Amino acid sequence: MCARPIEHEHSHVVNVESRAILCACRPCYLLFTHASAGKHRAVPERYVHVPDLVGGREWWETAGIPVRMAFVFTNSELGAPAAFYPSPAGATESLLALDSWTRLMADNPVLADLAPDVEALLINVEGDTFEGFLVPIDACYRLVGLVRLTWKGFDGGTEAWREIDRFFAELRGRGRG
Repeated sequence: MCARPIEHEHSHVVNVESRAILCACRPCYLLFTHASAGKHRAVPERYVHVPDLVGGREWWETAGIPVRMAFVFTNSELGAPAAFYPSPAGATESLLALDSWTRLMADNPVLADLAPDVEALLINVEGDTFEGFLVPIDACYRLVGLVRLTWKGFDGGTEAWREIDRFFAELRGRGRG
């Protein structure tokens, strides 16, 4: 943002108007940590693992998301939730009914302070396991990049699923319950 060199490990800022994620040095990042920072918002560094979302399985089925993982965040520009799933083509938007999102949020108080635009609920469904993660939005796009880089053929292939499983294992390790 200010043209100062940044380290390999660095923070991010979201431009809420354009939906762009920008790399930021620590001083620039800190400028945007307040909600009144205008069109830019600092991406928090909070990770929370929600191993069993209340009503999650029912919500997933009614949401009509055709894959096993997706992320949802509140888009403050639209005043509505935005749902995406990682695909070999990038982040693919999925339509989501506002009332179903509102119900899921109400049933899970841990999600009550999900910061609009910069934090997301990332959902992973595997067999009978239905888990959620409250994560920084850049973690979701890291997953999107991982899928794009490793996906082979129709089902993804062994390498892609190994990397996806490793990604979620890392989130479980970082997230406090």
